[in-house]
Amino acid sequence: MSQKIVIASRNDHKIEEMRRILEQAGFDWELVGTSEFPNLPDIEETGSTFAANAMLKARGVSEFTGLPAIGDDSGLCVDALNGMPGILSARWSGAHGNDRANLELLLAQISQVPADRRSASFVCAAAYVHPDGTEFVVEGVMNGSLITAPLGDHGFGYDPIFIPQGHQVTSSQMSSDEKDAISHRGKALAALVASLQKSRESHG
Repeated sequence: MSQKIVIASRNDHKIEEMRRILEQAGFDWELVGTSEFPNLPDIEETGSTFAANAMLKARGVSEFTGLPAIGDDSGLCVDALNGMPGILSARWSGAHGNDRANLELLLAQISQVPADRRSASFVCAAAYVHPDGTEFVVEGVMNGSLITAPLGDHGFGYDPIFIPQGHQVTSSQMSSDEKDAISHRGKALAALVASLQKSRESHG
């Protein structure tokens, strides 16, 4: 029987993406979302960094469920906006998780920024917490640039306006496999799986 581990998110798109990436990386534990725990209280993201918020989520879910948990925090850091929206990416327009409003506000804010200064990075921190006290956090980054109007039907969040470095299409125009291979979340979760495997080996 495989060990059950909780993905500390209510975002179905994110859970699906994390499950897919973790399974492809050889992660063989049973992955469940927080929807299995309807009484789980909301966890305030009060950290000032992606890593701090990822750890808050993982700790909160692990403490409530008594199970190991993976929490992640991610966002878009735009150079012309001094690294914003950053940790505020999901609620940039005021309402948490309103992808369209967030994207439209960001486009309006950079509308006068020339193409050669539209550099940006997606950053993801992934934290792991086990009830036995084991915990760690890793990060992944995907560099790229922003375009002036959304393109593509895949992905979510700011994917439709982000062109990864070295590519000619947005994240939303890529297949899941193409995106996972280069994405910030793909890199962070691959590092997390590697760290978990080392932790397992050290514990025998």
